[in-house]
Amino acid sequence: MDMRFLAPIFAAALAVGFAVPAVAEPGSWLEPPAPKNLPKVARGDRTKNLEFLFGALKVAPDETSAKAIEQRIWALWVVSPSDTANLLMTRVRTAIEAKDTDLAIKLLDGIVKIKPDYIEAWNRRATIYYGKKDYGRSLGDIREVLKREPRHFGALMGLGMIMQDVGDDKQALEVYRRALAVYPKLPRIPDLVKTLQEKVEGRDI
Repeated sequence: MDMRFLAPIFAAALAVGFAVPAVAEPGSWLEPPAPKNLPKVARGDRTKNLEFLFGALKVAPDETSAKAIEQRIWALWVVSPSDTANLLMTRVRTAIEAKDTDLAIKLLDGIVKIKPDYIEAWNRRATIYYGKKDYGRSLGDIREVLKREPRHFGALMGLGMIMQDVGDDKQALEVYRRALAVYPKLPRIPDLVKTLQEKVEGRDI
């Protein structure tokens, strides 16, 4: 892939500010674990709840606590105030389960048009494009996610994965380090950072 094409998209993503992170399940950055028995949150409290949860995520004492906080963040992200967007998203999930990614993309196209501030639609489409190795479109959608929610750990993980895939280990290392600054208990990332640090910066003497 021509890195000259990727560079302006990546630079734009950096411009909106990385501040986040966490990891979804192996092999995907967008499929959150299904939160169970979580209290419903009033729409007006969403921003306040996210601020509190991200603060708690940063100081979580162990991985179990951090994972529980992560699930609560996903619980706020996956639900849109728009009933239409939520209905279409259920159809997206069905299409993905049926491995009909073309239909899933068409449905997501519709969601981002009617509800562009619904970040999970952008994030889900970014992941599908990543699976198709369409890194240009995936990065474009990641940019839209981070513009609206700079702390979106799923999108940041996707960005780091793409940077690794295209051979830009230096940028991947930067993304993962920023991720750990926000989510210190992020699974697997400390090992990735150590490996990339040795590769990019060399071993400590």
